[in-house]
Amino acid sequence: MSKLRLVKRSKLGTRQDTQKKQRSPKKLEEAIALVKGVPSQQSLFHSFSDATEIKAFQKSLLTWYNKCKRDLPWRKLASDETDADRRAYAVWVSEIMLQQTQVASVIGYYNRWMQKWPTLQELSKASLEEVNELWSGLGYYSRGKRLQEGAHKVVSQMAGHMPRTAEELQKLLPGVGRYTAGAIASIAFGQVTGVVDGNVIRVLCRTRAIGADPTSSAVADRLWALAHTLVDPAHPGDFNQAMMELGATVCTPKAPLCVECPVQQHCRAYCMVKKDQLLSAKKLLGKAVSKCAHLLDVEECAATSGSCSLCLPPSEPWDPSLGVANFPRKATKRKPRIEHTATCLLQRKGTNEEQEYLIVQRPSSGLLAGLWEFPSLLLEPGQEKQQKMALAHHLQAWVGSVVAVRRLQHVGEVLHIFSHIRQTYVIYFLSLEKDEGNWNREMELPTSRWVTKREFMNSAISTAMKKVLKAYEKWSSKISSGKVMKRKRDLLCTSQSKPEEDGSFCKKQLSLDSFLATNPKN
Repeated sequence: MSKLRLVKRSKLGTRQDTQKKQRSPKKLEEAIALVKGVPSQQSLFHSFSDATEIKAFQKSLLTWYNKCKRDLPWRKLASDETDADRRAYAVWVSEIMLQQTQVASVIGYYNRWMQKWPTLQELSKASLEEVNELWSGLGYYSRGKRLQEGAHKVVSQMAGHMPRTAEELQKLLPGVGRYTAGAIASIAFGQVTGVVDGNVIRVLCRTRAIGADPTSSAVADRLWALAHTLVDPAHPGDFNQAMMELGATVCTPKAPLCVECPVQQHCRAYCMVKKDQLLSAKKLLGKAVSKCAHLLDVEECAATSGSCSLCLPPSEPWDPSLGVANFPRKATKRKPRIEHTATCLLQRKGTNEEQEYLIVQRPSSGLLAGLWEFPSLLLEPGQEKQQKMALAHHLQAWVGSVVAVRRLQHVGEVLHIFSHIRQTYVIYFLSLEKDEGNWNREMELPTSRWVTKREFMNSAISTAMKKVLKAYEKWSSKISSGKVMKRKRDLLCTSQSKPEEDGSFCKKQLSLDSFLATNPKN
């Protein structure tokens, strides 16, 4: 081989090696993406990468929001309040109350709360008992407890000043997660940060056709990245509220109002619906509709089918009947835990001869922490058959003596479903005599007290206990009606009877001959 040829080959090899080195980072990135199941091409389809489109999205959404937003009390406080700490407090309370609770249910509670505790300082002085009483019926009672604890911390440890950033809010305040921190920081302090809640997840998944499980950490991170990319730096608070408003009122889980959507032109899911309709029309008519032909060329994920972790999974392909509701796909929910609790309405006559009921305070942590309930016993698996005996033994602490099982009257059952528990309350009733029970001694734990029905309804009680009382009153009404009817029958029987020799009365049945006998007056 000649020296010239060797030199050429050497130079060629050097160029090829250089090209390989230049391409290696890209190849490495693609290899890593493929191993993760997230091909590099997905960024163009499942994300917002065009600055012009992002600005158009922001403008369309904010214009719609300023025109169509609902008039909600926390929005008014957030916009009118000049003090930053009071503004942040108003947003904080609303965001905590709105967690897993509908707006219509929250408005009344929010107004009563802000009227009673308009500032952090006043809430910090409130007792847990007061907080639970006002929160009663709203559910997820630990939320109110965390608010009270957080207010006390801000006042005692931070000189009454709320943390100013989402990072500090999440780190320093109990019960404040990533979403709540972002909402407070953007709305109250103008921090340019996105937020992701259930409504925002739905909007993002549909606009970018994300069909993967949004509860997985990888998909959740992608959604947060999208939210940060989209947020309007000039109006972060309004933009985040607009995203939530869009998901709550237009981009709803079922029957979304796509024709009213201000960002319809940016929605990948809507484009997929139109494309599907055009393909169906083409099959039906034998040709495509010319004015919408451009929709057939709508951009799609360039990833190989089944290899993109953000697309609809192959096991759950596009369903034409669902339309945009194909996104997001619901994650499989865990079955709720099934529990049975025996509970008893212990009743006595109070000093004014008014009926009173014993209520017991639950532990300060765990389910329904600090709330009041009728004496109750969580039944162990397999204990249902001995529940009456177990409950009778449990009641001994308050009655002061062994309760005869036969005295417990079975009222019925009510079902109450918590987020993770399917709870059945088996209800019993026991009426105590005046000389029965430990009226005057200090009760052993848990704390207990006697209350009238009105006092019971004004106490910090759960919705489940209200159901129990309602079931008892229905049962008691039937029992009373039955007794009244029996007395009426007995009185009627007595009035139609003749006195015996001893002066007593007995019911006599007419004989058939007497009944058929002709009236002598006729």
